[in-house]
Amino acid sequence: MTDTTELFEDAYEYQKLLGYRLAEWGEGTATVEMPLEAKHGNRYGLPHGGVHASLLDTAMGFAGSYTGNPDAPQLVMTLSMTVQYLSRPKGTLLIAKGWRTGGGRKTYFADGELCDETGELIAKATGTFRYRTR
Repeated sequence: MTDTTELFEDAYEYQKLLGYRLAEWGEGTATVEMPLEAKHGNRYGLPHGGVHASLLDTAMGFAGSYTGNPDAPQLVMTLSMTVQYLSRPKGTLLIAKGWRTGGGRKTYFADGELCDETGELIAKATGTFRYRTR
């Protein structure tokens, strides 16, 4: 994937709250990374499922919104998303990858996977997204 960091937007408030970053972004694909911290834990001390869902939703959303032009950003909104929780992290870095799998002029479909830096597959997701205008 080529360097597209000039296309990355400033972090928004929810992104700052969780502490994730857009690591890679290109046509039909995106990768989001987040170091695990105590604030991400549920009452058992494991990363909360909502954190997993947020990272997957973000990666899949960016996967369908790449334009290659910082002056013409494409916004999207999630219409539906299903998450399958498979395992818990063994490492300390969550890595969500999203892929645009199809769609048309107004909506698109995407798949996502959440792993950690050890390669442990933690969750998978599928989603339907709608393109928005500013």
